[in-house]
Amino acid sequence: MSDDAGPRERLVVGLMSGTSLDGVDAACCRIRRDGTGPRGYDASVESFVTRPYDPALRDRIAAVCGDAGTVADACDLNVALGAVFADAAREAAASADVSLADVDAIGSHGQTVRHRPKPRSLPVGGRLRSTLQIGDGSVIAERTGVETIADFRTADVAAGGHGAPLVPFADLALLADDETFRVAQNVGGIANCTALPPGATREDATAFDTGPGNVVVDGVVERLTDGERTYDEDGRLARAGTVCDALLSELLDDDYFRAEPPKSTGRELFGREYAGAFLDACRGRNLPDEDAVATATALTARSIADAYRRFLPRAPDEVVVSGGGAFNPTLVGMLDAEIDAPVRTVDEYGVGADEKEAVAFALLAAAALDGVPNNVPNATGASRPVVMGKRCSPN
Repeated sequence: MSDDAGPRERLVVGLMSGTSLDGVDAACCRIRRDGTGPRGYDASVESFVTRPYDPALRDRIAAVCGDAGTVADACDLNVALGAVFADAAREAAASADVSLADVDAIGSHGQTVRHRPKPRSLPVGGRLRSTLQIGDGSVIAERTGVETIADFRTADVAAGGHGAPLVPFADLALLADDETFRVAQNVGGIANCTALPPGATREDATAFDTGPGNVVVDGVVERLTDGERTYDEDGRLARAGTVCDALLSELLDDDYFRAEPPKSTGRELFGREYAGAFLDACRGRNLPDEDAVATATALTARSIADAYRRFLPRAPDEVVVSGGGAFNPTLVGMLDAEIDAPVRTVDEYGVGADEKEAVAFALLAAAALDGVPNNVPNATGASRPVVMGKRCSPN
C-alpha cells in the first residue's frame, strides 16, 4: 500500500446503481491527487448521464433482490448488467467529448442484490457478514477496453466490516471543512450519513445507514398506482397528505433504528415486503393514499433526525443532502423542520445531488489504483483500512 504518491490527475468514469433500481448513473470525472489520505483527493465532473433500466429489467433485478429470484437469474444478470454498465460508461465518455481510450479507469459499484450485515454462522469461516453486487467488472472492461475497478465492498467485509457505507471516503474528499461540523446526508434508496467534525480525517469521520431513504416511499407509490408510478414526483402526494404520527411512532420503534453504529441496511429490511406491511397498516387505520405517502416520507426524515440525536456527538452546524431525495422538496422540508441546523443540497458545493454517488466510485477507483486504503473503518466496522476494489483488465 502507498499513501504518499505525488500529484496525479486521472480521467475516471464512476458507475452507480442503487437500492431504488432506477438505472445506472455514470459520471466522467477528472480526479486530482495532491496529498495523502481521502482529503488528498478532489474531483470535478466532466459529464453525468443516467441510463434508466427498462421496466422488464428492473422487475428482474427486483426479483433477484427478493425471494423470487434464482441463482440462475443472478448469474445471467451478472453478465447482462455488466453490458448495461459498459454502455453507461461509453455514454458518459461521449457526453464529456472524450473517447474511451482517453479514460484511465472505470470504477463500478455494481448492483447490490444481497446485503447481509448481521454476522451469520457459515459452514466454514465461523460467523461472517456477506454482501453481493452484480454487473461483472470483467464484462465492463472487455466491452469498453478500459481497466475497471469493481466489487469494492467485499474487501471491507473480509476485514470484518459491513462493506457499507462506502461514500465517506468521497465525503471526506469533497465536503470536509476545517471549521464546520458538517453532516453529509445521502438519501438514495437507503439513507446514509457521514459526520465530518472540523478538520475531519479518516480516523475521526463516522458514518452509517440511518434507515430508509426513498425505498419505502417508492414502494408505496408503486403499489398505490399499480406500477404506473415508481416514485413521488416532486413530493406532490406527500405534500397533499397528513402524517399519521401514531403509525410513525410505531414504525420508529424498530430494532434497526435503536442499534448502535456501525450499521448498514438494504432492501432485505426495507424493501417490497416492508412497503406492503406499511400499506396494510395504513389501510387498517383507513388512511387516504396521500396520508400513506406523507407518513412514509416522514419516516425517512424523522429516522434521519432521530439518528443524529442518538448517535452524533453534537448537533451539526449544517446538513448537506444528496441523492434522489434532494429532488423531493417535501422530504427536504420535513428534514429542515426536524433538524436544528441549515439543510442544504450538495449542488452548492460543486457536485450535483444526483451525481455524488457515481463521483464517489470514481474517487474510490482512483484511490485503488494508487494503492490508497479507501474504506473508513469507523463507518464500516472493519478491523483496519484496506484497499477495496478488484482490478479487471481488458487485455
